Amino acid sequence: MPSTYTTNGGIEKIATGEQSGSWGDTTNDNFDIIDRITNGVGSIVLSGTSSNLQTADGALSDGQYKVLLLNGTLSLTHTITVLPNDAQKLYFIQNNTAQSVIFDQGSGSNVTVSAGKNEIIYCDGGGAGAAVVSLLNALELPSYLETANNLSDLDSAVTALVNLGINSTAAELNYNDITTLGTSQASKVVTADANGDVKFSNAVVETVYALTGTVLNPNNGTTQIKTLSENTTFTESLVSGESMSLNLLNGASYTVGWPTITWVSSGGNNAPNLTAADTLVFYKISSTLYGVYVGSYA
Repeated sequence: MPSTYTTNGGIEKIATGEQSGSWGDTTNDNFDIIDRITNGVGSIVLSGTSSNLQTADGALSDGQYKVLLLNGTLSLTHTITVLPNDAQKLYFIQNNTAQSVIFDQGSGSNVTVSAGKNEIIYCDGGGAGAAVVSLLNALELPSYLETANNLSDLDSAVTALVNLGINSTAAELNYNDITTLGTSQASKVVTADANGDVKFSNAVVETVYALTGTVLNPNNGTTQIKTLSENTTFTESLVSGESMSLNLLNGASYTVGWPTITWVSSGGNNAPNLTAADTLVFYKISSTLYGVYVGSYA
């Protein structure tokens, strides 16, 4: 009785008493086929518009690879026909060509692998009516990635984002719906334009900061107040481009020391004579701190 072959892999099944003296060679071939079927990665070079992916009986062939790397220079869509049409197959595919590649096996369904994409398919081995099916086409995703949580639906988007660890309401997400970058809008996130500029449509409101220490620091707010209760020497931590104003109370009652300042006044670079209530503005350009005595409001 002659040898027969497995339907899906073409592995030779040696009949009882057959192949005396060559049984070992056939067995080694079978092991090579099994190795390719289970883990083989094959580079398939395509040309033209069609080709066959054949699984041969009793010999290594391209159709036995588990992973197919599709290569070659294609100018049109290419169709690969999996043969024989009664062999059941599972393929992991990477399409490295610049064109779509269609896999078919019979008159049933086929699968198109787009250029540069990956796919997992199985061939049902149904003979003349054999079909090729994508295993990724209806892949079940985690709940936060399902259609019900599509980010195009803002209410569903909240659920999806919560599953990702982002706790925001639909209204909060809408704060990002800004018409023009760089222009502030009511109840929206403030953004800068491509130049880093921000234009405010209304007033910029800051909390007035009551200075308890002696450091002039605009990071506490650009409008600050300070009431003196003893002789005080100020320091500063402004950087170039920053400014702040200071309403100073009781300046005339105590000795006030300033950091190195270039005073701007009608009388030149002279420190002001303080009263019971004064307003001063400080700003820095490069490494020079400037001070402007606005006046007394006592």
